Amino acid sequence: MEEKAEIVKGNIVDVLNSEIYPATVKTANGRIVDIIRENKPYKTYILPGFIDAHFHIESSMLVPSEFARIAVIHGTVATVSDPHEIANVLGIEGVRYIMDNAKQVPVKFYFGAPSCVPASDFETSGAVIGPDQVEELLRMDGIKYLSEVMNFPGLIHGYPDIMRKIDLAKKYSKVIDGHSPGLKGEDLRIYVKAGISTDHECFQRDEALEKLLLGMNIQIREGSAAKNFDELIPLVDEHYERCMFCSDDKHPDELLEGHINDLVKRALAYGIDVMKVLRVACVNPVLHYKLDIGLLRVGDSADFIVVDDNLEDFHVLKTYINGEIVSAEGKPLISAKPPKIVNNFHIEKKRVDDFRLLSRKGKINIIEAIDGQIITDKSVTNPHRENGNVVSDVERDVLKIALVNRYKEATVAIGFVKNYGLKKGALASSIANDSHNIIAVGVTDDDICRAVNLIIENKGGISVVSREKEMILPLPVAGLMSNEDYSSVTEKYAAIDKMAKDLGSTLHAPFMTLSFMALVVIPKLKLSDKGLFDGEKFQFIDIFET
Repeated sequence: MEEKAEIVKGNIVDVLNSEIYPATVKTANGRIVDIIRENKPYKTYILPGFIDAHFHIESSMLVPSEFARIAVIHGTVATVSDPHEIANVLGIEGVRYIMDNAKQVPVKFYFGAPSCVPASDFETSGAVIGPDQVEELLRMDGIKYLSEVMNFPGLIHGYPDIMRKIDLAKKYSKVIDGHSPGLKGEDLRIYVKAGISTDHECFQRDEALEKLLLGMNIQIREGSAAKNFDELIPLVDEHYERCMFCSDDKHPDELLEGHINDLVKRALAYGIDVMKVLRVACVNPVLHYKLDIGLLRVGDSADFIVVDDNLEDFHVLKTYINGEIVSAEGKPLISAKPPKIVNNFHIEKKRVDDFRLLSRKGKINIIEAIDGQIITDKSVTNPHRENGNVVSDVERDVLKIALVNRYKEATVAIGFVKNYGLKKGALASSIANDSHNIIAVGVTDDDICRAVNLIIENKGGISVVSREKEMILPLPVAGLMSNEDYSSVTEKYAAIDKMAKDLGSTLHAPFMTLSFMALVVIPKLKLSDKGLFDGEKFQFIDIFET
């Protein structure tokens, strides 16, 4: 039986034709069946929904069905999502899990086949997705592309494993996503020539411009840790047809405040034309990834948003997906669906001695965290020694950082990090990109051990401890995501984030920054469960510089 036509009236924002006009939109059976132009303007505007062009849902600490309930409030109708976080924990079954969960809600999640599980051979992950598994994924309905090729050194040097995955993507006519922070010159040309079509890792304008001129599409990222919007947004004025907005990794508290809609407002504040901004936010991901998302044309899926009479503020009144109202006046109309628990955690609690580092001659190499970036600097300094051990030096803000293998019993990897700011206590997390072992930073070995053991007891989460207090946000779904509703997760995350900052952390997002201290494919210096890794030399280095 044919559905009765629904009618929505407002000023149509036709981004494809750069035109605004009053109209009545008729929808039926999930599609736009007619758009009738009118003469009298309305007080509201109808425009295509927003799309996050590169996002790891797991970073929200919410399963897709729960993330969707926040997203629609802000006018987000779809994401292009790389599931490599859960894939690093649970392999191809993790990808199936997250895809199945996403199907429970109207929001349109488009997933990729992870190309780098693990991200490198220099860390221990919970699973491996080789070329055969990538091909299995590429054959699935719902897999739209080959996810970010993080191992760009492997591509540049022609490693067989990554080259075969790229060839498979071409075989199945799939778009190939990139990940190449700071890559320039001849190496970049090799990378682009291999078929890499996007990059979300640009942190300098000249880097992004070089990539644009070589034919890449630039995804302007503003996440919780990596914030590149201000640096890159001037490119949109001239290159709006080749740019997209993305958040990559965003924590629940910031998601509750805003999503792609915030980037739209900020871009308009820069003085960029509204049609160029909306092309970036709504249209380019649809065209690049060939997504089944409506762009306000007759015959399209009825995916659109209604905003108030201020096209600078973009206050979202209603969000429609396939003709269904999924949010109204800041409230989701999608019901919560408790998820199934899946995980991969196989270690016992640690002892304080596991985190000791015996002193040796010489200085030590240290990681220098950079607020607002996932790259790091590296430096060498004299260690602080006590009783034959190297320990944190709070006065110089050089703190011990530890990486604990969560998949099997193994020696704890130790390093030191600067610019974290903690004056007491410790933080720990089972979100440690991308293999998601347990990462911790703290003032004393005892503090670090307590924070880590909270994670182990709960088989995943983020924790913070001081002498007086302990807090944890459990993440039982793969050690990455909560099984609770977004309001509860947001409240608990805000409390634990506040405690971390009360202990002295000066970082905008201390837990997100901590998670990237383990991502060895991002320069300059990181810590894997196997040791300290130099991302420029692409090799392990000794913590002691003799």
